[in-house]
Amino acid sequence: MSWWLLHVDMDQFIAAVEIRRRPELRGLPVVVGGSGDPTQPRQVVATASYEARSFGVHSGMPVRAAYKKCPDAVFLPTDPAAYDAASAEVMDTLRSFPVVVEVWGWDECFVGAETDDPESLAAELRAAVGSRTGLTCCVGIGDNKTRAKLATGFAKEERSHAEPFEGAGPATGIYRLTAANWREVMDHRPVRDLWGIGPRMERNLNELAVTTVAELAAADLDVLKKRFGPKMGTWYAALGRGLGDTEVTDVPREPVSRSHEETFPEDLADRAGVERELRRIALEVTREVVAEGRTIQRVSVKVRFINFYTPIKSRKLKSPTQDPDVIATTALSILEKFDLNRPIRLLGVRVEFVQPVPERAAE
Repeated sequence: MSWWLLHVDMDQFIAAVEIRRRPELRGLPVVVGGSGDPTQPRQVVATASYEARSFGVHSGMPVRAAYKKCPDAVFLPTDPAAYDAASAEVMDTLRSFPVVVEVWGWDECFVGAETDDPESLAAELRAAVGSRTGLTCCVGIGDNKTRAKLATGFAKEERSHAEPFEGAGPATGIYRLTAANWREVMDHRPVRDLWGIGPRMERNLNELAVTTVAELAAADLDVLKKRFGPKMGTWYAALGRGLGDTEVTDVPREPVSRSHEETFPEDLADRAGVERELRRIALEVTREVVAEGRTIQRVSVKVRFINFYTPIKSRKLKSPTQDPDVIATTALSILEKFDLNRPIRLLGVRVEFVQPVPERAAE
């Protein structure tokens, strides 16, 4: 049997959880975000049902903007506890199979399995999740995580340029992408379609005359390294060829940082007010992580101005600490690096942890 990677991605997860406990909402445009009150400022859409998406509503947009696009939608507040519980149901369902499940978030995970028929396994996983939780998912199949993740996007499409596997029709919810069909499926696509390449990186690559996946795969490695550094340049070159990690682990990831950020109902224009709010946020996040026994080695401050320009600056501490006052003072000193020449809509503080020394290294 062969080792396969399956990427399981839940459909409109947060909206689906809300619809599951309110069946009367099925078929209606549903928008989840903030307090659920679209008249309140500075709230962001967490997710939207497919019906709401047809009106142009999408996650990350202001709830007020969503209301303008779809005033007849049902607006609901976010309920993280409910999403935690629903996610646990899904992951426990997957773990009931002889597979390894690596959780990546509420609504997605990688599944590693030894099988000669990954499509049948994917179909069994989808059926089990549907019958036990009432939620639906799509599954991408790949010979590594990169290809499995991208395959899920094709699994969600109603119709594709290539069949996911022999004998399968469109809209199956399952798609296979491997070395065998990588070039046929991906070569002509823009680099933006690759996992991990956003608009800014797309512009950077375009400046090097790299616009398609095929061009990225054929790009001069030395040119990529010079532009993006040895590590990232090599990674982008590998990404263009669809290379990626094949290991799946069920060991929970050790968190490396924690952040708190807050969007204010009214813009902060007074420096004293900015400093007061930043200190409060820094103290809150520090007390939270220290209560978990963690020690901090680096502090970052995020500022979003009214024009949505969002610089982030950081500083490594002279010595690791668990002292909230030290973190707050450091955050305020980092604030001095910013040009506070316009009102501020959001402040955030991120703290990075000292990582435990592996047992072998400690011996």
